[in-house]
Amino acid sequence: MRKWDKLKIIEEHGVVAVLRKVDPEQISEVIKTLVGSGIKVLEITADSERSYDTIRNMKKLYGDRVLIGAGTVLDKETAKMAADAQADFIFSPNFDLEVIQTANRYGCISIPGVYTPTEIVTAYAAGADLVKVFPASTLGPAFFKDLQGPLAHIPMMPTGGVDLENMGDFLMNGALAVGVGSSLLDKKLIESEDYEGLAEKAKCFVNRFKEVR
Repeated sequence: MRKWDKLKIIEEHGVVAVLRKVDPEQISEVIKTLVGSGIKVLEITADSERSYDTIRNMKKLYGDRVLIGAGTVLDKETAKMAADAQADFIFSPNFDLEVIQTANRYGCISIPGVYTPTEIVTAYAAGADLVKVFPASTLGPAFFKDLQGPLAHIPMMPTGGVDLENMGDFLMNGALAVGVGSSLLDKKLIESEDYEGLAEKAKCFVNRFKEVR
């Protein structure tokens, strides 16, 4: 699948689930639950146990029906390992030129973390396909609205502190998609193997996105 097609999936589905340090014995069932609830874009953080195996196995299972990428990628070596595991995208909490270059070299969508207008423009000029504004909760939806005049051509998504209460405001103020972590991946639900509860929570995020878009 081409990069452009993958970016369209992110735009069309809009909710990127961030799976950080989920028990490897549970992660397949967690992902199955999320996908069955309408989540089509999933980030497996590189600091999770057996993260590359998870990415590789989930890509084999779901193919192009679901985007599976790597998150918390801090250097080019980690980016290369993620690409070798067939990650669709590379998420970083920061802007690192070598990570962007590595993602582009191996055909992965590059999504670096940025915070200021200068970082946003610099990252996009360096080859980022989409920028992750992080931590978004400290900036708020109004920040995205203010950037729409001069920087509307740069696709942005907030991550960090995004929940059901504020995701609509982020989207209505210019965000292309949203990254959601603990507000969706409730540790209590996962640890108790309450997959029905997790499914209901995931459906709420999916439905909220559809309401706004």
